[in-house]
Amino acid sequence: MLSFKLKPDWCALTSPLPQWFRPQRNFVNARVKWMRDPWLDHVVEREKYLQPVLGILSLILASPTKSLPVSTVSTYKRDLLRLPDSASTSSFIQKYPCFFKHFHPQPFSLPHIRLTQQALYVYKEEMAIHSSPDHRQAAAERLTKLLMLTGAGKLPLRIIDLLRLDLGLPRNYILSLVSYYPDYFEVCEVRDGIGSDSEVPGLELVSWRENLAVSAIEKKAMSETCKFRKGMRLQFPVQYPNGFEHEKRVKFWMEEWQNLPYISPYEDAFHLNPNSDQAEKWVVAVLHELFHLFVSKKTEIRNLCSLTEYLGFDRLRLKKALKHQPGIFYISNKIRTQTVVLREAYRKDTLLEKHPLMGMRHRYIHLMSKKKRRKSILKPSSRGKAQTSRNSKGIRGATNDIRVEKKDTEESSETECETIIGHEGMDCGM
Repeated sequence: MLSFKLKPDWCALTSPLPQWFRPQRNFVNARVKWMRDPWLDHVVEREKYLQPVLGILSLILASPTKSLPVSTVSTYKRDLLRLPDSASTSSFIQKYPCFFKHFHPQPFSLPHIRLTQQALYVYKEEMAIHSSPDHRQAAAERLTKLLMLTGAGKLPLRIIDLLRLDLGLPRNYILSLVSYYPDYFEVCEVRDGIGSDSEVPGLELVSWRENLAVSAIEKKAMSETCKFRKGMRLQFPVQYPNGFEHEKRVKFWMEEWQNLPYISPYEDAFHLNPNSDQAEKWVVAVLHELFHLFVSKKTEIRNLCSLTEYLGFDRLRLKKALKHQPGIFYISNKIRTQTVVLREAYRKDTLLEKHPLMGMRHRYIHLMSKKKRRKSILKPSSRGKAQTSRNSKGIRGATNDIRVEKKDTEESSETECETIIGHEGMDCGM
């Protein structure tokens, strides 16, 4: 029998409620300003097409031959890989010659693709990180905390799959992570959404882990004061882009809202009026803690929408929380979707908390930004002219008149790549 413990009730910990706790404030009827942040837009834009490329990588590695026909990859275009509508699968793959290599296994056979040696090298380093005991334990704790944020301590695997990259989980996390922690997790059947009768494969907590039921804000408060207690008026870190200003009444409301008691995201808040400011602060607390579980401190808003009903609030309350708190969350409209970024995690476009998996992600992006280097040979048009050029300016000057291009050979395409400088021709948005 499972010994799972539901979230503790905050009322039970602090009954009776003090007068200052009762949710009587409501958000003012004023428009909250949204202002574009080019630094955080760049954070999102530089990962353009990273997920489709990593999706193709996973398909290739799942194949017994570690290769796939291009036509097979095309069947996953809409359902899994989320390739751009404007590009065919073949043309998309051809944009990354230092990541994928085209070949024909037999004469007149269909074109296939496999990973280049550079891509395999980065992948093996990434797997080494996932296999390290320290990282495996940290990943297990992040997954545990995610399940603890839910009311029932369980989630469908399809939801975890959506968040796998954000959580820093290995590709086959059931075998390479969950199986190592039988006292943490159990694979089970769960309902596919609140009110649904259909059951799907899911993951469930074996037991509640009190030592992990501490949020990032609470940890910070504990390190700064020895008088920390549950329900303190903890404030969220806030930062705005240059030139941002609230209306006076919004600014006043924000100060009042920040001074409300902080209810831990690991505690139930169903006793609160869902339209109250106190309930909204709890929703923000849940989202804030969720983003601290993500290695990149950001995720697409569609992922949050898929998760909300399991966290204890609906999409409308999610929308209000994000809209009312532009100093905590930034919503970027880059790369044809909406991405939510935790502001405090970045200084300009630099992630403050360095994570090894983010280093691997940047190496993948760097590899995507490379193109084949065209080999060249010197073919003098006249002996005297070439000799004069070599004596005066060397080989570099001579090539202005006598350089001809030679078609790349397949053998050299994997080892000779150069980074394209600037934005033109780069498909990762850097």
